[in-house]
Amino acid sequence: MTDTKPYSLRKPLPDDVLIGGNSVWSRYRQYPVFSAPWLIGRTLLFASVIALFALVATFGVGVAVRDYMAGLVYGVHAFCAFLLMATAGPALATLVRHRRWPLRRERWLVVAAVVAGVVASYSADAWASAYAMQIFDQAAQRGDLPQLPKPEMQGTERVVSLGVNVATLVVVYGLFGGGLALRAYFSENRRWETSRQRREMSALRAQAQESDLRLGTLQAQVEPHFLFNTLASVRALVRQDPQRAEATLDALVDHLRATIPKLRDDRALLHSTLGQQLDVCASYLALMRLRIGDRLRYTIEAEPALRSLPYPPLLLITLVENAIKHGVEPWPGPAAVEVRARREPGMLIVAVSDDGAGLKPGVGGGVGLANVREQLAVRYGGRASLRMDGREGAGARAEIRIPLEEATR
Repeated sequence: MTDTKPYSLRKPLPDDVLIGGNSVWSRYRQYPVFSAPWLIGRTLLFASVIALFALVATFGVGVAVRDYMAGLVYGVHAFCAFLLMATAGPALATLVRHRRWPLRRERWLVVAAVVAGVVASYSADAWASAYAMQIFDQAAQRGDLPQLPKPEMQGTERVVSLGVNVATLVVVYGLFGGGLALRAYFSENRRWETSRQRREMSALRAQAQESDLRLGTLQAQVEPHFLFNTLASVRALVRQDPQRAEATLDALVDHLRATIPKLRDDRALLHSTLGQQLDVCASYLALMRLRIGDRLRYTIEAEPALRSLPYPPLLLITLVENAIKHGVEPWPGPAAVEVRARREPGMLIVAVSDDGAGLKPGVGGGVGLANVREQLAVRYGGRASLRMDGREGAGARAEIRIPLEEATR
């Protein structure tokens, strides 16, 4: 048995936990068993029923013994005795539960409290019964009631009668004095734990759906960002060199053929491998080399074992595009772009670097890089990061770090 997180004893239970309808006599059962609101509602209900019984007993005894004052005193005794019988155990158990002890200790002490209440109930019943017998004996002595002989039992008959009386008292005191509530208390904890697990699973599913929607929205922003920049580059190239523009368009078609089927796949839109993303980067760099010319060189390195690891889609291509746009294109001389993946303890690291124009004020705060950071935050929280640094001499370096245990799933 393990301890579970306690829930509020002053608020109604969730609909899938509570037992009992919304009727007046069962409304108190909407609260946790052995809680203050539950005890108050239960006590008021039992007090109302016991008061009616005591009122009937008052008149009945008064008529029988021809002494209404004696009947009234008996009625008060009966009311107090039965109310104590009904509430002693639950009241003690309520005191125990509000102490907020660990669940294991609480359960033992709640059972002990109900048993103590049963003992108190027996004492109260014996007290009220003794007073009732005294009234009837006095009435018999006055001649208001006939003197009834006490039955005499011997041997087996006495044992059986005693056993039946004890069993009856245990059942009556146990059920009336909190036994049924004790059973509801134990089942309530099980129902609450089941409800809690169901709510947590529902919240996790909703969170996963929300994350997928956010990722889809972010990636939908990345895709046109990449395509618009590429088409703008092709347009500029058409004016400068039509033959190279034609070759660039062919390369663009090849690149789109490799990427668009993946973008149309809902599952691939949210999941891919590092190898697939490196291939997208390679096709893009091949396309850019046609436009920029021989001054662009590029290198992509990753161990075969790393290529099969899951990797968020459309992140690396954003970094590569950023390197071309801000590092290579403004640089008048030869420039190189390097994409390298490596493994460190607990982390998968992919770096994109260039030896071009280097970091400029404002670089790193664009829409593309903002989307990269947002995707990392949605997927991994604070366990992943994007870092950008300037390189010695010239150029810049962007590095994405994601948890390796997440990447291997």
